[in-house]
Parts: sequence; C-alpha cells; structure tokens
Amino acid sequence: MKNKRLKEARIQANMSQTQLSECLGYKGKQSVANWENGYSTPTLKVAICLAEVLGKDVSYLFGHKVQVSHTKKREIKI
Repeated sequence: MKNKRLKEARIQANMSQTQLSECLGYKGKQSVANWENGYSTPTLKVAICLAEVLGKDVSYLFGHKVQVSHTKKREIKI
C-alpha cells in the first residue's frame, strides 16, 4: 500500500525524493521511492530521522509499520 502521508509530508517540506534521501545519508532516491510506493519500510532509526526532518510524528508517517532492522522485517508497535 502506498504511503501517501510520507509523500505529502515530503512535498510540504518542499523536498524532492533525492534531497530527502541525501539528507538521510543515502546516495540515491530509491529508498525514499520504495517507502512512498509501499515496496518497503524504513528501520525504526530511519523512520525517526524522517519524522524529525519532515516535522511529523513517526506514527503519523508509518503507523505501526517499520522494520526493527535491515535484516529482519517485522512490524513493531510504537
């Protein structure tokens, strides 16, 4: 399912996918595109950084769907 809230928050912050990904330390926009299109979810650490950069709450942006780590894909409740 697409993450419309993440995309809207990024647009409200006047940032491109590339700008947001570089702000998080990524080299390209692919991770941000995947999160927005619902192909993957960020780790909790990255979700917290995204929330800080975009000025939104983690639960607003992702609900309860974030990864515990890059290697284990589990949902956790915030």
